[in-house]
Formats: sequence, structure tokens, C-alpha cells
Amino acid sequence: MTSVLDNLARSRRAGSPAGITSVCSAHPIVIRAALRHGVLRDGAVLIEATCNQVNQFGGYTGLKPSDFVALVERIASEEGLPPDKVILGGDHLGPNPWRGESAEVAMNKAEEMIAAYVEAGFRKLHLDTSMGCAGEPVALDDAMTAGRAVRLAAVAERCAASTGGEPPVYVIGTEVPPPGGANHVITALEPTNIDAARKTIALHRTRFDEAGLGKAFARVLALVVQPGVEFGNENVIVYNRARAHTLCALLGEEPALVYEAHSTDYQGAVALRELVEDGFAILKVGPELTFALREALYGLDLIASDSVIGYPSRNLMAVMEALMREEPGHWKGHYHGSKAEQHILRHYSYSDRIRYYWNHPAAEAAVLRLARALDHRIIPAPLFRQHLPRLVGHAGKPLNPQELLIDAVRAVLEEYQSAHQPGPQSLA
Repeated sequence: MTSVLDNLARSRRAGSPAGITSVCSAHPIVIRAALRHGVLRDGAVLIEATCNQVNQFGGYTGLKPSDFVALVERIASEEGLPPDKVILGGDHLGPNPWRGESAEVAMNKAEEMIAAYVEAGFRKLHLDTSMGCAGEPVALDDAMTAGRAVRLAAVAERCAASTGGEPPVYVIGTEVPPPGGANHVITALEPTNIDAARKTIALHRTRFDEAGLGKAFARVLALVVQPGVEFGNENVIVYNRARAHTLCALLGEEPALVYEAHSTDYQGAVALRELVEDGFAILKVGPELTFALREALYGLDLIASDSVIGYPSRNLMAVMEALMREEPGHWKGHYHGSKAEQHILRHYSYSDRIRYYWNHPAAEAAVLRLARALDHRIIPAPLFRQHLPRLVGHAGKPLNPQELLIDAVRAVLEEYQSAHQPGPQSLA
């Protein structure tokens, strides 16, 4: 199935740029929406887990790599998507979850993690060893980053050879802003300097060759760069292709590569299409998908508050507010300002750090209560237009809350679909 990824560079060289959406989420409804989208659009689905989300210790989701694969495979089977249509990727695989420890301890754990990913069936691996560990600079130089990336690639190659299946493909490099969006208002962003990108590729190629991993480097399919896109808590920097023109020219020197663009959330269909046309063939999205999910859940919360006798006013929002205040670790260092400003950000920030709380038992119970309150109810169109106007098609008939949530996420995926395959699109 990784042949779909290999074709990205071929399509670019042939003058017909193609792209693929990388869905970066562990939320079951988001995963289901992505897999259903694959069925309805008859295409491959790329789903990625991050090192903090999923690792050998469970990550913040509680899922190990094998657990994540089992979740995706179960939902794919339920949705009728053949296994050969699913590509599993690992994002930012490296020492990041343990960077507070010594480099050797952190890298040993990173080796264990990438082995667990490969053994579980992940075949698209983003090697990201750019961050310093205890006693090191925050960001490492290119030579050390490349050396540590090769160390992880060697483990991946050994594990792939012993477990069988397709050999892994690799993505190298990292974007400058933090994964998941910036935590402040951003007004401008410079694309990666072409010389810096050229150096990253050259150093990785050299280190792979020195380690006897030239065949593995031949499977490097993409470089992560900063195209000049990002989102903060309250604003979005939209792609400006003129500013990225010089960077895009590098792909002419590297015909086997495309770029992978992180933090493409909230860009919109036009900017996404321009990114694909300019060589940013892998478009990663995560927070926008869970933002759309939260938006739909809160809309349903308002509909239930307005129409269901006995349903407490804005119950879901109240539960989430209490939960985030009781356990502030996932948002405290990211949301600033007055109490009122922090309250708004907790619920409505583009960075959507509320996504870390949906698998908490209290949140799951509140979502279940909401779903039961509205299940099979017939909601009039005017009430839908008030709270969920883009999903008014669900009005006037027995409501299935989960189907509505899936459609909310798929609406975002449709924008990405239009970037890869321009032309009229509509929800099937």
C-alpha cells in the first residue's frame, strides 16, 4: 500500500501533482470518519499516531502501537474498507516523550518505540530526533539529528526484516513550530530556507550511506519543511505560495522527494490545493478534525438544552469545563490571559487542546448522556439552523448523533479531498 506514497513524487514529476491527507488523531469517531471517507471516495486512507499519543507505554491515549492498529483495523472492518486501503504512519518518532531524560535513556526508549510501531504494522515512519534531551540544547544541529535518525532507521529496518511485509518508507526533517499549533498569536512565518532544507537532505543521505543503509534512504519519500503555514490559539497563517517559491524549487533537484506539510489545519480548500500543486503532497491534519467534532458536540449540547425536558442546560460544556479545571495539565501552559480569556480558549481554541480530554470517563459519560437524549428524536430544521446550520440535513428525521458527528468530520476531509482531486465535491 505504500506504493500510493511512492506515486506522489512520480505524479509531481509527470506534471500532475497528487496529494494525500494524513489524519493525525486517535479519536475513534475521527478514525471512523476517515475510513468511511475512504470507502465513499474509493481511495487510500493514511492514519498516523504520534509519539506522545501512542507508544510502548501507552502514551496519553493509553494505546500501545498494537492497540492503535487493532482499533483502526476493527473500525475499517466495520466500515467495509479493505486492509490494503489503509496506510499506518508514526509521526515525530524519536525521543520527544522522554526529552527530560538523558539522551542515551531517551534514545533507547525511542528505539523500543519504533520497534513496537514496525512490529505492529506501521510502515510510514517520520524520524524526528531534532529535539535536545537533558543537558542538551533545545534544538540539535543537523549532523546530530541525522545521526540519531539513522540509529532509529536501523532498528526499523531490522524489525521490518524479521516481521515481514512491506519495507518501511521514511520521512525526515521537522517543522520549526511545535506540533499541534503555536500557543500565541502569530503574525508572520518564514518558509524553510532552501539551503537549510538542502543541508538536511545531504546530511541524512550521508549518514544513511555511512551506516550501510543506502537502500533504506532510497525509501525516504518526503522531507518535513515549513511552507509558511501555522495556526495559533486564535488565528491562522494561510499559505502564500509566492513566499515558498524558492523552497519549492529544491524539489527539482530531488526528483524522488516531496514535501510533508504539518499544521495544515484551517487552511481551506484553495490554500490546500496550492500546497499540493507546489509539491507539499502530504498534508497533515489533526486539531481541525477534533475541532469540528467538538463544534458538533457543542451544537448538539445546545439543541438538547433547548428541546429535551430534563436535560441540564449545556451539560456537556459544563462537564468539560469542570474536567479541564480539575486536570489542567494539557492546557495550562498553552492558554494565557485573563480568566475569561482562558475560559474561551479552553473550549474554542484552534489548537483544540480539549481533544486530550474526550477519552476521560467523565467526558465519555457526558457524551453518552447527550447521545441518548437526542437519539432518534426529530429535530426541526429551524433549531438546527440556529446551532448547526451546516448539518441541517440531519433535521426533520430521526437523529443519529454519531452519524452527525461523522459527517461533521467528513466535511473537513472533503476540503482536503478537493485539494487532491480538484472538481465539484459533495458529501455522499
